[in-house]
Amino acid sequence: MGEERIELGARERDRLKVLHEEQAGHITQRVAAERLARSTRQVRRLLRRVAAEGDGGIVHRLRGRPSNRRIDGRRQRQMLRELHKPCYAGFGPTLAAEQLTAQGHVVSRETVRKWMAVAQLWRPRARTVQRVHVWRQRRAAFGELVMMDSSEFAWLEQRGPYCYLIAMIDDASSRIWARFVERDTTDENLRTLQGWLEQYGRPLALYTDKDSIFQPAGPAAPEDQLRGRPARTQFGRALADLDIRWIAAHSPQAKGRIERLFGTLQDRLVKQMRLVEVATIEQANRFLHITFLPEWQRRFTVRPRQPHDAHRRLHREHHLEQILSVRKLRTVAQDATVVWNGQRWVVPREQVCAGLRGAKAEIERRLDGSHWLRFRGRYLALRPCPVAVRSDALTPSGLRPPGVSASEKAKPKIKRRYIPPPDHPWRRTLLLGRKADISTLR
Repeated sequence: MGEERIELGARERDRLKVLHEEQAGHITQRVAAERLARSTRQVRRLLRRVAAEGDGGIVHRLRGRPSNRRIDGRRQRQMLRELHKPCYAGFGPTLAAEQLTAQGHVVSRETVRKWMAVAQLWRPRARTVQRVHVWRQRRAAFGELVMMDSSEFAWLEQRGPYCYLIAMIDDASSRIWARFVERDTTDENLRTLQGWLEQYGRPLALYTDKDSIFQPAGPAAPEDQLRGRPARTQFGRALADLDIRWIAAHSPQAKGRIERLFGTLQDRLVKQMRLVEVATIEQANRFLHITFLPEWQRRFTVRPRQPHDAHRRLHREHHLEQILSVRKLRTVAQDATVVWNGQRWVVPREQVCAGLRGAKAEIERRLDGSHWLRFRGRYLALRPCPVAVRSDALTPSGLRPPGVSASEKAKPKIKRRYIPPPDHPWRRTLLLGRKADISTLR
């Protein structure tokens, strides 16, 4: 009967070499103990085992035996049944281990990783070669640089509408602020910025991409050119009024911190909202601000290198309802009205002042939906004018005829060629004239 062959690892072969040197008398037991980081007593035990069993004596006695700390098979099957539920579809080992721990099943991430790989619930991602970008150190203090971006994603999966997440993250501490919105518009980005300003103050710089919300597409308006101001969007004008420097990213990799944030949120946030069955944007924002963001700030924020806060507070002259608005320059008509987006607005009679008619003034639409007119440092309230209806489109009772819409009434009439009927007087006159000519020829 042949001897059993034992496979030794690299570390075991290194230990065996040291023991062979001691047996040959090249080194002492004390030197061998120093090389093996063991006591001389343990070295003497290993020497006795190697002398009695051969090189296989160096193998640990627990090799091939199940661990005394292994998880019971019944508990393992119970946790795997939990992970097979549809609500855990797509969960990674880290998030799955956290959810199991929250339910009272204390298990490590690596153990869950092995279980999920065997059960084909998770597959390791293949590593791809990516372009290397130069590492940039974080900013030193909280508020020196804040990144802002939006992500269009199926955040509510099939339970709710397709929506956007507008997020802001501090570069020094990874502290975040975010909102779910239906559309990625200037107003929604201003509302997100307002949330950051009210909670932390004014940062020194804001880092965004070159979207049309932040970077203008054309040259500056004539009135800005006359005043020597560069072309700015409504968002850029608000940043200038708040004395916040705007920095544009030239590539997605340049704002990698917020891009990685969206990758994490698309994994963690989506699945946690699935567990509590969030189905509307209102519910998503409530869960985000009450449950998710406090837990994120506690676990994933880091301590900046400098303890001071670089944010600047909002002063008395910073009226956010006026700064975070959309403004357009308009000419005031002689009846004290202005037109914006097809809607006519009128200044109340008691607020009409000298020089207003025919003057240039800015109409301001605030985030609460109200409209104001900025004229010579004053704010004049605006009221919408009712839309006039053409009288020819109404019946004598003042209502539009049934079956006739305003769009149909406004369509131009198609002119058709008129062909006289056979009994038309013009045809009879022509026929009589022809008969008279024939009788004359005869």
